[in-house]
Amino acid sequence: MTTSDSGKDITLRIAQNPEADELLGRSPLAALVGMLLDQQVPMEWAFTGPYTLAERMGSDDLDAGRIAAYDPDAFTELFTTKPALHRYPGSMAQRVQQLCQFLVAEYDGDASAVWRDAATGNDLLERLNALPGFGTQKARIFLALLGKQFGVRPTGWREAAGPYGEAGSHRSVADITGPESLAEVRAYKQEAKAAKTATKTTAKTAKTAKAAKKPGGSSPDK
Repeated sequence: MTTSDSGKDITLRIAQNPEADELLGRSPLAALVGMLLDQQVPMEWAFTGPYTLAERMGSDDLDAGRIAAYDPDAFTELFTTKPALHRYPGSMAQRVQQLCQFLVAEYDGDASAVWRDAATGNDLLERLNALPGFGTQKARIFLALLGKQFGVRPTGWREAAGPYGEAGSHRSVADITGPESLAEVRAYKQEAKAAKTATKTTAKTAKTAKAAKKPGGSSPDK
């Protein structure tokens, strides 16, 4: 547990694991790495990853300089050792190392410097979007997480975070404060995925029907 920019202690419930959540709350790099790992695996798995990685490195925290300089093959082994840190441990090991190398080059290895003096929400979004492995959506979600749970709230942060910055929403990891909200976020994601699939199916059906009406097109009656 650490202290946010607003002076309040930070207690997270994202990983649903007390030790892993404690690390996320006190380590800016662990939070960034957890966000990086949060794709194509359950959120709890992704955000437990930094704690497991720190353990395997024989430390109680992550160090960007150490990770950046780590032998790539040995670092990959830390991810692939069972239980693997991710569904795609090899590629994610590479991305984490690239992230840390970027932080060393641009921020002297200090992850919190990415957001510490950001003047506006758009400035912070631009910084996050520049991080290796962080696309616009991931950058917006992490910006929302910083604002909602870490007290990092430069002017216009909610707007810069887009829908993820909305108060009372249950769209992403930024809104997880315990098992109940985790279930709500997971339900939202499932509904959104189902809606997207339905939209694609409808579009494909319409395209097929349109093609069948063209001269020479195949018709169901033929």
